[in-house]
Amino acid sequence: MTKAIDISNWFLASIDREAGDSITHLKLQKLVYYAQAWVLAQLDQSLFEEDFEAWTHGPIVPSLFHQFKENGWEALPYPDFVPTFESDIETLLEEVLEVYGNLSARQLENLTQNEYPWKKARGNLPDEVRATTVISKEVMKMYYKNLFETLNEEQKEVA
Repeated sequence: MTKAIDISNWFLASIDREAGDSITHLKLQKLVYYAQAWVLAQLDQSLFEEDFEAWTHGPIVPSLFHQFKENGWEALPYPDFVPTFESDIETLLEEVLEVYGNLSARQLENLTQNEYPWKKARGNLPDEVRATTVISKEVMKMYYKNLFETLNEEQKEVA
């Protein structure tokens, strides 16, 4: 099965570095989160088994944190290995990059912290309190599936 690092490597290889685009560790975590969320919601499958935890700065996959923590706030390098995926997964990854890729790490952090899956996992903990509570894939799936349906309905009303 695919691992979170595979999705990370895809994002790191897919940005337009010649145009000056870069991804920090914090931003990468959020892009991988949205990739998992939208694949769960639209394809009814999980991209990878690893869980996100509701950390202070939003959803984090611990294995990715440990992989990239030494980079701090610096842009992450091009990966050594770039995976390929089935076309439906690749299409969703491209859409995630298109929709969320232009947002800053801080904007993505704020976005995830204002959405139900992270809030539910955090419960009543203040934002600054450290936590490792798992964000349920089922909660992610239902939340983003409902969001997708709502967005589709709104587009139909406008058309």
